[in-house]
Amino acid sequence: MSRLTKNQKAVQEKYDKAKLYTLNEACELLKDITYTKFDASVEITANLGVDPRKANQMIRGVVTLPNGTGKVTRVLVLCTPDKENEAKEAGADYVGLDEYIEKIKGGWTDVDVIICTPSVMAKVGAIGRILGPRGLMPNPKTGTVTMEVGSAVKEVKAGKIDFKVDKTGIIHAAIGKISFTPEQIAENAKTMINAILKLKPQTLKGTYFKGATLCTTMSPALKLDIKAFMNSSAEK
Repeated sequence: MSRLTKNQKAVQEKYDKAKLYTLNEACELLKDITYTKFDASVEITANLGVDPRKANQMIRGVVTLPNGTGKVTRVLVLCTPDKENEAKEAGADYVGLDEYIEKIKGGWTDVDVIICTPSVMAKVGAIGRILGPRGLMPNPKTGTVTMEVGSAVKEVKAGKIDFKVDKTGIIHAAIGKISFTPEQIAENAKTMINAILKLKPQTLKGTYFKGATLCTTMSPALKLDIKAFMNSSAEK
């Protein structure tokens, strides 16, 4: 059994594995138990009581985080020439069509988000087997298949993310960086949790939101008091 480092021992003394923390408490404590030398990502994990195998319980959505994600999002826009200037002016990192489709067929996927216009979906569909497993396939439900490519690029650059429940009923999402203030992390987390709560299936029986944790890339996970969160939200 490996011995704990000095930092690991310090972390273990500062948090309680069994305690349910309020969101504000967790965001404060998270800063205190993260010792990475790099700007670690802050991640939220939500455990939902849904069965993703049922179409009416597949939870998927988009949300714009008020303080952004803290990371540089590389955006590729696949469109016809008449939309290229709009995409470039909005800040897209790569803009084009056939040349990028060929690059992707050759193995290039060095982007975080791909946006396209409806008119080019037939061509994009040909590389769906490459993009799908990487979570890069444009989808109208997430706003990445649109004629308003400029607006879509700006939203993604500003902190718009999409999320989806996995086959075990869990949603994972990066919602910021540890360099954010506790208040900024809490704002982003509240926005994310509320977005998930709004997607509760009407036909679902039993508990929808079973629990959630907040952590950074290499920190322990802090359990959130979701009941207290929902009660405080209902009072407002």
